[in-house]
Amino acid sequence: MVADAVVYHPTVAHYLKFVATTVGRDKLLRTLQYFSRFYAWYLFRTNGTKGEVAPFEAIKKQFGLARKLLRVGKNVEHFKAAASAADDKASVPDPVLRYAAIGRQLGYAGYLTFDAATVLDALGVRRWEGAKRAQREAYRFWAVGLLCSLVAQSYILYKLREREAKVDKKEGEGVVESKRIALERAASQLQLISDLCDLTVPTSALGWIGFDDGFVGLAGTVSSLIGVYLQWKKTA
Repeated sequence: MVADAVVYHPTVAHYLKFVATTVGRDKLLRTLQYFSRFYAWYLFRTNGTKGEVAPFEAIKKQFGLARKLLRVGKNVEHFKAAASAADDKASVPDPVLRYAAIGRQLGYAGYLTFDAATVLDALGVRRWEGAKRAQREAYRFWAVGLLCSLVAQSYILYKLREREAKVDKKEGEGVVESKRIALERAASQLQLISDLCDLTVPTSALGWIGFDDGFVGLAGTVSSLIGVYLQWKKTA
C-alpha cells in the first residue's frame, strides 16, 4: 500500500530521530523565527499592512520565547565542556585550539546563564528591572563565544593549508589525505559561515554594528539552516 510505503520510508524514520532531539526541534524553530524576522521587516519596508506583518511578528516573538525556555539549564553543559577542554590536553594538544575552545564554551555558558536569568521576566511571571541589562550581558558573552569560534575555524583552515602543501597527490596515501583535508576544510568553512551569520545577532542587539532586522533575519535564517543540515547528518 502507498500509505505503508510512506510510513515505513527510511526518510520518515530519519525525520522522527531528528525531531526527537532537542537540538533538532530548536533548529527548526530558529529557522522559522529568523525567517519571520526577515519577512516582517520585508513586509514593513514594502508598505505591508499591520495585519500582514502581525503574524510574522508573533512567530518571531513566540518562537523566540519557546527557544529561550528550551535553553534553560544548558549553561551547565558548556561549563563542563570548558572544564574538559582545559583538563584534557591530550585530545586537543594545540594550545590555540584549546584556548579557543575554552573561550567559546565559557562564552556560551555565560550567554546561557544570563539569558536564563531573564526567563521569568520574558514570560511576564515576575518583572525584573535588571532584565534588559542581563540580556545585554548575555549578548556580550555570546559575541565572545562566537569570536573564539571564528578564531578556531580560521586557525584550522590555516593549518589545513599547511598540511595540504606537504601532501604528494601522486601517491595513493597522498590522494586519501587530500580527500580527508577537503572534507575537514568544508566542515570548517561551513562552521565559519554559520558563526559569521550568528555574530550579526549580538553585535546588532548591542549596537556595535548597525545591521537592520532584514539583514539579521536573513543571516539568522542561513545559520539556522546550516544547523538543521548538520543535525540532520548527525541523526542519519
